[in-house]
Amino acid sequence: MNASAPRRPAVVLVSGGLDSATCLAIAREQGHDCYALSFSYGQRHAAELAAAARVAAALGALEHRVMRIDLAAFGGSALTDPAIEVPEGPTAGVPVTYVPARNTVFLALALAWAEVLGAEDIFIGVNAVDYSGYPDCRPAFIEAFERVANLATRAGVEGGARLRIRAPLVSLSKAGIIRRGAELGVDYALTVSCYQADEAGQACGRCDACRLRREGFTAAGIADPTRYR
Repeated sequence: MNASAPRRPAVVLVSGGLDSATCLAIAREQGHDCYALSFSYGQRHAAELAAAARVAAALGALEHRVMRIDLAAFGGSALTDPAIEVPEGPTAGVPVTYVPARNTVFLALALAWAEVLGAEDIFIGVNAVDYSGYPDCRPAFIEAFERVANLATRAGVEGGARLRIRAPLVSLSKAGIIRRGAELGVDYALTVSCYQADEAGQACGRCDACRLRREGFTAAGIADPTRYR
């Protein structure tokens, strides 16, 4: 990146997990002024929001906003409905930890902020390799939402801008994501990935998110900084 080149604003979805932390680091490296957006959506624990704040501060986000929405009102996911247990082991198909329409809702709200900021880029840390079977983490979804963004906004229709949904991790393995983040100086000790972390952010070590994270560090040859309870 040319040091004299103007920095462009970008909205980056930051969940507090290792994927979004890596995504934020990539956006910054690509020359963006980063505006981090997180969601309190009725998830099981707030530890990931505390992690998101740590990550946003450590990686130099110009602003970090937490929006409150109530996806728990609909239920249908182990992450928003306490009556549905988080599975502790690999699952087939779309798992019960899938939150209906979550990434669609998140990207729509990120799009609104991007229009206000004059940002043409929205970054999301979805991954289609180690993605646990979520349909809204696939390239086809990202491509479709980008088309919607350019059809449904003033910026896309009148502004002459081309709105882009950036998914730089979409084709990487978990190990590849971790290696990339390590190159960019991401401190993964700040992140929380566990579906059922305790209030202190300590991981269960048994859920699918913990399994993918642990296997990723092992495959990357990098020490796992996760705090397990």
